[in-house]
Amino acid sequence: MVDFKALETFIWVVTLGSFRGAAHKLNTTQPAISQRIAQLERELGVRLLQRDHRVASPTPSGRQLMLYAEKLVRLRTEMMAAVSDQSSMRGVLRLGVAETIVHTWLPRLIEQVNRAYPHLSLEIEVDITPNLRARLLAQEIELAFLLGPMTASTVRSRVLCEYPIGFLASPTLGLGSELLTVADLAKFPIITFPRKTQPYEIVRSLFNKPELPPIRLHASASLGTVIHMASEGLGIAVIPTAIVEDELAQGRLQLLQTNLKIQPLRFSASWLASPDTVAIERVAELAAEIAHNGGFMPDPAMQLRDIAHVVEPAIG
Repeated sequence: MVDFKALETFIWVVTLGSFRGAAHKLNTTQPAISQRIAQLERELGVRLLQRDHRVASPTPSGRQLMLYAEKLVRLRTEMMAAVSDQSSMRGVLRLGVAETIVHTWLPRLIEQVNRAYPHLSLEIEVDITPNLRARLLAQEIELAFLLGPMTASTVRSRVLCEYPIGFLASPTLGLGSELLTVADLAKFPIITFPRKTQPYEIVRSLFNKPELPPIRLHASASLGTVIHMASEGLGIAVIPTAIVEDELAQGRLQLLQTNLKIQPLRFSASWLASPDTVAIERVAELAAEIAHNGGFMPDPAMQLRDIAHVVEPAIG
């Protein structure tokens, strides 16, 4: 009789294109994956995978099985989410987060998850978006909150929030009383996101013009460092205004008026496509609702309804 573990194994081999990738995803060994696939082929009496290439690809019978396997695993996951006691959910969710989210609503998300799922552990990694993309595709994390959305065919995404970018400086620089041009701003060091990120390249392109003096662009992987440097009057920070609300309210930073326009940063939740991702999708939905409401859940009953699900002993 075909069991769900064999079907899940088959789905991940096809999705990831290799026995090794499926073994890593399912926290087992490559021989164990091979054994499950061989057993499934014996029970069905057909060959399911082509093994004569570096990438494991489904046969015509395998493609047909994939359609049914995804439906069955998805239904099982939805059934468990509907009838199980959510407070008993256990396991580990590996979450990768861009630092802007850390400085805005991530604490509220952790608070709500802890309240609903006291036995669920979150392993949170903070990194720049390019690294988060790579780590998600390498299955080192299950869910990523990053600049996006990702466009890979194996990835699902949903928009979380947008944050406007502002030019911010200490009042000690005396820049808050007039409309500033790019030439005015270029007289000061510019402090922003780290290299190899989209915001860094956008900021660099604004000031990389022949009529301007050579740019003094300070990049940091720590937004806390960027905020501190700007508060100390060491330059102009080009970062989302949402992360410096306290500094603005206390007068340590001021939002400068400029004639420059930068597109808001749009953040998305992204995860690998699979029929067993109901748990991850619910957390992504919760994150989207918290982000939409400025970091707060207006209705705890709604929150419990929206993210009711089960995470098995190890997600991935």
